Amino acid sequence: MELCNGYTELTDVAEQRRRFNADLEIRRNMGKPLPTLDENFLGALESGMPACSGVALGLDRLFMLAMNKKEIKDVILFPSPIA
Repeated sequence: MELCNGYTELTDVAEQRRRFNADLEIRRNMGKPLPTLDENFLGALESGMPACSGVALGLDRLFMLAMNKKEIKDVILFPSPIA
């Protein structure tokens, strides 16, 4: 049973900046407010942030475990047909 998924963080400053700008373009096209780029974060990447990773724990998965459910759709408030 998977309760958490692990992932590595993106530490390439050029790629992260490209992704931030791509997200801003999507928001611009949708007429949504544009947040400012987090230059402090990008600066930390540029100065050599070491490789790191994270873990994402979903409450839905904890609920599945606690309620002894086999399907995630059984614990999601608004399940989709493909969940």
